[in-house]
Amino acid sequence: MSGLDDFRAEVRSWCRDHIPADWRATQTGAGDDEFVRFQKEWFDELHRAGYAVPHWPAEWGGGMPVDRQVVLYQELAAHDAPRLVLAFVGIHHAASTLLVAGTDEQRRRHLPAILDGEIWVQGFSEPEAGSDLAALRTTARRVGDEYLVSGQKLWASGGMHADWCLLLARTDPDAPKRKGISYLLLDMTTPGVEVRPIRNAVGDSHFCEIFLDEVPIPAVNLIGAENAGWQVAQATLGAERGMTMLELAERLGNAGFRRLVESAPIDDPVVADRLAGFDTEITGLRGLCRRIVEDGPSGPADASIVKLYYSELLQRLTDFGVEIGGLAAHTVLAKAMSSGWESGSWVLDFVGSWEWTIPGGASEIQRTIIAERGLGLPREPSAV
Repeated sequence: MSGLDDFRAEVRSWCRDHIPADWRATQTGAGDDEFVRFQKEWFDELHRAGYAVPHWPAEWGGGMPVDRQVVLYQELAAHDAPRLVLAFVGIHHAASTLLVAGTDEQRRRHLPAILDGEIWVQGFSEPEAGSDLAALRTTARRVGDEYLVSGQKLWASGGMHADWCLLLARTDPDAPKRKGISYLLLDMTTPGVEVRPIRNAVGDSHFCEIFLDEVPIPAVNLIGAENAGWQVAQATLGAERGMTMLELAERLGNAGFRRLVESAPIDDPVVADRLAGFDTEITGLRGLCRRIVEDGPSGPADASIVKLYYSELLQRLTDFGVEIGGLAAHTVLAKAMSSGWESGSWVLDFVGSWEWTIPGGASEIQRTIIAERGLGLPREPSAV
């Protein structure tokens, strides 16, 4: 066998021995404390195997070649491994930001801590600054060796469990929107920070609001230069592309599609035709994600193409799951807390799929980016 085949066999063997067979049952209806405990134990399990942060540089515990990372995520998805829900922002968004724009001291402080279980939340969006993130109004004014921050953040996933926050705040209110923003690291235990969970349509409180009232943040927690936070934020947002999208595509094509087929009356020719269509689309998505990961982006709109493709396919697939599930599907109102958006609890999955077509740039925004940056079409006329 080739080296890659040997690695695949190694990961398969590890998955059979280490993925808890009953994790979906134990995580369905689990309380917050049980969820956090399970997530940290699962992260530790992956970390001990060298599978938690394969995308990090070797000196920080990663260094896995890209082709092996692809195999790893394929096998974790095929074996229905739990998702790293709580660690996601830390190992992807925080790590990419620190590696690209952080100081040596910031990296030494936080990267080992993330491997030890430090949980992060992203404090970007605000009530009037979602897709138009540059319209944020949270302020940070420099007073001596610290910034005093006031404002409100919204849709902060996992904020109630977070130790640290990636925070964007306006440090120059007179500058153009993208020119006066700074990027700060916020200790969530700092006085003046209040986290309020938001109960969503399916009864979960994964999203949170973060209120900041004259919160002091040491100036050494500034990432990059003052007023250059918009550029730094691109490194954070870039972490949602590439390997993370490959992982999501593999999960959709493995456990997600498998559950759809298992619940479908495949002897119905109309249903069989729809399933064949989804299979073709998933194959295309997986191929697209793998090409971007292995060869790099081919154009400035690649990230938007993948995000749009995945989010709308997820929405249509889960909607079909509700359709073929009939009335019985509407009575399944619980899902495993460490699962993704393709758990097989189709009503909850469908409602949750809107998390992908709205946040992070709504589908309309993605189409505009694809048109203007990818296809070179004229910019839309301004409303004013």
